[in-house]
Amino acid sequence: MLTLVIDTATPSVTAGVFEVAETVASKGDHAVVDARGHGERLAPMIDASLKDAAAVPGDLAAIVVGLGPGPFTGLRVGLVTAASMADALGIPAYGVCSLDALGLAAARSVEEPGRILVATDARRKEVYWGLYDEEGRRLHGPEVEKPDRLQSHIAEAAHLAGDGTLLYPQHFPEALETPRFPPAWAFAELAADRVRVKAPTEPLTPLYLRRPDVHVNGKQQRL
Repeated sequence: MLTLVIDTATPSVTAGVFEVAETVASKGDHAVVDARGHGERLAPMIDASLKDAAAVPGDLAAIVVGLGPGPFTGLRVGLVTAASMADALGIPAYGVCSLDALGLAAARSVEEPGRILVATDARRKEVYWGLYDEEGRRLHGPEVEKPDRLQSHIAEAAHLAGDGTLLYPQHFPEALETPRFPPAWAFAELAADRVRVKAPTEPLTPLYLRRPDVHVNGKQQRL
């Protein structure tokens, strides 16, 4: 079953088309790092992925989208796109925590098994983070926190991964260079069981973890 994957929870804008059967196979996927270009980048990347798969939107059986955590504006682009396409095509949409996809990718990338702490940039000198076992299953999180307050959790981990760890090397020593962002294939694998059984569509509830800032009369206020 052809499945479209979308994630805009991080600076990496990600889209891909996968054949989900007994295994998960990429038919074409794309990712580009552009922290402020989610709205402009996503639609052409979906089109490119469909073209790679020699498919049209009507061939899709499901859509999988990253739920975050991530900054409000970028994350909303992917969620609105996924919900709109699923509704228009009459197909189910499934959500996956974006940190879970990163955790799975990190677990598959290391040779020595062990717990993995993954983190992505939450801005304001904070990170979104989660702790995973050697198979990439979540043990703790997702949460948002300042890196210097994560020392006890960092001490639990054999490996550190994700863009957030590389942004703060003083707090995340010897972090893995890759994966830096959650790859499309990991979303497809995490949702594959739901795709195979044609599970009902799900509410796509974003994991913002904190409320967005607004500006009122030139002053920034938190809602």
